[in-house]
Amino acid sequence: MSLSQAQKKAFRSIGHHLNPVVTVSENGLSETLLAELDRALRDHELIKIKLALTERDDRAAAVQELTNESGAELIQTIGKMALLYRRNPKANPKLSNVTRFENHHGRH
Repeated sequence: MSLSQAQKKAFRSIGHHLNPVVTVSENGLSETLLAELDRALRDHELIKIKLALTERDDRAAAVQELTNESGAELIQTIGKMALLYRRNPKANPKLSNVTRFENHHGRH
């Protein structure tokens, strides 16, 4: 599923206010981390990830692996932060960062 530039822009706006819910460290992508990532995407759809990795290439590789493993779409990376989105048609509106934003700000 490919998002339009307008959707990505809206998601970046939402993501600006989010706190990271998953942190990737030098330990890499464990099963536990991938399970947490899956749960966070299922609940929130749009999530921010902290990449606690020193090397830029390592961060890029980690983001690639995260998107491959989770089926999420990369919205943006800024420094050591990445914003990922995976649509969940059955997401709880109280948990979904996308739905909560749309409900709070009106649909555009």
